[in-house]
Amino acid sequence: MRVVEHNPEKLITSAAEAFALALDPHTKYLSPEDLEDFQIQMQLSLEGIGAALSSDNGFTVIEELIPGGGAERSGLLKPKDKIIAVAQEGEKPVDVIDMDLRDIIKMIRGKKGTQVTLTILRQAERTYRFDITIMRDKVDIKEQAANIYYETRTVGSRQYLFGVIDLPSFYGDERENKSCYEDVKKIFAEARRQHVDGIVLDLSRNGGGLLKEAVRLAGLFLGKGVIVATKDSNEQVTILANGSAASVTEGDKRNVITFPAEDPHELYMGPLVVLTSRLSASASEIVAGALKDYHRAVIVGSDHTFGKGSVQVLIPLPWDLGGMTVTTGMYFLPGGNSTQKMGVEANVKLPIWLILEHIGEMALDYPLPAQAIMPFLGIQGNTAPLWKPVEQPMLAELAARSKARVTKDAKFAEIIKNNKEAVGKKGVIRLADLRKEMEKENGGKKKETLPEGKQKARNQYAPFVNESVNVLLDMVTLGSTLPVPPALHAEMGMSGR
Repeated sequence: MRVVEHNPEKLITSAAEAFALALDPHTKYLSPEDLEDFQIQMQLSLEGIGAALSSDNGFTVIEELIPGGGAERSGLLKPKDKIIAVAQEGEKPVDVIDMDLRDIIKMIRGKKGTQVTLTILRQAERTYRFDITIMRDKVDIKEQAANIYYETRTVGSRQYLFGVIDLPSFYGDERENKSCYEDVKKIFAEARRQHVDGIVLDLSRNGGGLLKEAVRLAGLFLGKGVIVATKDSNEQVTILANGSAASVTEGDKRNVITFPAEDPHELYMGPLVVLTSRLSASASEIVAGALKDYHRAVIVGSDHTFGKGSVQVLIPLPWDLGGMTVTTGMYFLPGGNSTQKMGVEANVKLPIWLILEHIGEMALDYPLPAQAIMPFLGIQGNTAPLWKPVEQPMLAELAARSKARVTKDAKFAEIIKNNKEAVGKKGVIRLADLRKEMEKENGGKKKETLPEGKQKARNQYAPFVNESVNVLLDMVTLGSTLPVPPALHAEMGMSGR
């Protein structure tokens, strides 16, 4: 039925997508729907009713109500309700049973201030149906914004407090005054009030985002200095920095774009761990790589990050045909190396998840080769860093301690066991075995709900976050922090912790 009902326009979309992917892995055609989804991811907002939907046996099911959205404010909708028809304002209802989920979402979304009527099928003690009219509104996706939570560790009679900053993407929208960089600055203010002893920056699920946001966010940990360079097909090298820098060097072949220097009161100069994985890509690799090149942080995670070191430019197409992301250059870290293919190697390596074994730039078709340029760490960088650089003896000790803990940890033992079993199967996945495993994990249920899926993901990430905090504790107790000079204490208004 899906084949018979296939829209001819989607065939054109498939052809355009195939053409783009034949050029390199990251040149892509974005259909109007895909372009809208991309903009939602960057802006963390959309215009609609505020409900997460899924498809189950031909029915569109409400999985979750987004706080503050029209669906939640109505007080009439519940998770597991099924949408069986959709009507636009002043029009007749359209039966959406067995319709493609993307098409249904397109019908439900719409401009703020307009109305949509849903026909709901609810199965409780009895099955009944009813109509509900909802005013579309702007919905903020707050759960995908930067946030911080706290972990404590006790050594002897001393209790340590650590902040874990979860940053799912480098989002931003100047028109809507949204910025992950600004959000993290606010988080730092909160962390200072809590007198944290160290911070973990969790980029393990961060697939990238806006370059400007990544450069400015890195400046919150480094102060003034260069963060990343790009090189185009004409060999033009452009360096992005925070704070003042020379505008042109090397015979007009290397120029510098600068962003405003940070207020010293808003910097974080304490102990820092960056948690990465094979899913950490693009802008995540720029931030992690810069912090590593400056010896500013300890990188903890999978053997290396994704390895996406290419630059893309988004070009909107006319007549509402969507857009194209076109590869125009490559990124380079301050040490001169590109993140292309090899990514950023972790200082403290943790076991790789089974599902991530074959994820990375090298596994894609037609990846660009890795390159290198002249290092640019010295271009108007920090002449005297405000932090104590993390040196090799410390990294070796942290890695050894972490390895000893991981060897004894039951959860990591299970991950390692699963990896060995996967190697034994040589990549063959039997659906019957997969279904049994899923039903076992879900308590015998065949399908997990969206909240259950989110909780499952958090549980899977927990050992990695926990170990990154343990590494941070080792970092602090081994004396890796830099005592802040008295003059800087007065300037920054920081506590001694």
